[in-house]
Amino acid sequence: MTRALRKARHGAVLTFVLAGLMCGTFTVRLPALADRLRLPESSVGLTLLSWGLGALLTMQVMRVVLARFGSRGVLRAAAPLCAASLVLVAFAPSFPVLAVAAALFGMAFGAVDVGMNAQGSAVERAYGRPIMSGMHAGWCVGAISAGLLGTAAIALGLSLTAHILVVALVSVPAALALSRMHLPDAAQRTAGAASSARSRRRLPGVVYLLGAITFAAFMVEGVVADWNGLYLIGTLHASEAVAALGYPVFEAGMLLARLAGDRLRGRYGARGLVAFSGAATALTFLVVIAAPVTMAAVAGLFFIGLSVATISPMALSLAGTATPEPGPAIAQASAMGYAGLLLGPVVIGFLSSAASLRAAMGVAVVLGVVIAVAARLLPASRTEIIPLPVRPGDEKTRLRAAA
Repeated sequence: MTRALRKARHGAVLTFVLAGLMCGTFTVRLPALADRLRLPESSVGLTLLSWGLGALLTMQVMRVVLARFGSRGVLRAAAPLCAASLVLVAFAPSFPVLAVAAALFGMAFGAVDVGMNAQGSAVERAYGRPIMSGMHAGWCVGAISAGLLGTAAIALGLSLTAHILVVALVSVPAALALSRMHLPDAAQRTAGAASSARSRRRLPGVVYLLGAITFAAFMVEGVVADWNGLYLIGTLHASEAVAALGYPVFEAGMLLARLAGDRLRGRYGARGLVAFSGAATALTFLVVIAAPVTMAAVAGLFFIGLSVATISPMALSLAGTATPEPGPAIAQASAMGYAGLLLGPVVIGFLSSAASLRAAMGVAVVLGVVIAVAARLLPASRTEIIPLPVRPGDEKTRLRAAA
């Protein structure tokens, strides 16, 4: 394996870490923002919705943008913009300004998310073996780091604005430095070709099946992220301190699974591992719902993290192999995934009002079963890493550019 290719892999992993840090900082400090602006829960929900809609809007146009500029070009522009928009969030003086700033941050982050997954797919196909799950582990590291830094900032008495500003000021030069490590992808060579334009409009059906799997996996992750605390407090009568353990425990399970995910995929195959992970997600979520005591439910969240963690990385990796150019297919699957992330909390909220939160969280059990069934519909020919097509002289050019 060449030094330049290893450098590109490290750059992709660190981009995931940086994205997790920026997004995690926004999430961790949102309660402090709400307190500073005296926002009710409904306004906090609208702020999150503005962020999600901004990300989803950008993802809808990424199919065309990636085909024109490639993932390296997208990340070179979008990652610094993501950090800059985070500063706007920090200085927002009112709810309307915060909603606009959150939407801009979401738009920039949506471009980063699709760009880093497309870059990861390009590096993975250059390697010729699964490495995408390990890259997504970088996201977990960034998100956990954001939580720890947020806790440290609060303990040190650092103001909300100063904390976010420090993260943003560090992120801009880091993003620019990482852009020099990224691998140029084939999309840049074919932007003007008519055949490429047709391929961007007509993605294979398997991309939409993989998008549906990503939708279900992201929806499960959203249910845990947004509702586990309320479930532990309201249904199992946990203390606020114990309930706060739920999400970090879930993320710890996610991190461990993603670190092992590529090796498991190499041993058992993508289709079998996605099917098993979907079934395990359904079973472990059922255990959490049926848990009679708090600590059993908290432990169950760890196993949900283990179960669901590798599904979306594998689905996005497979989407990247479905077309000669990974970017457009990944953009489509990512957009479908984020729709699930947005829809999940809304569905749970509606069902919990109509029945109970315990019953509403049964939706995640159904989603796990859907993932397991959908995995069996994946054609075997689409579940292996397909190397990127290379023309004579291209590989030397690509690796030289990454060096």
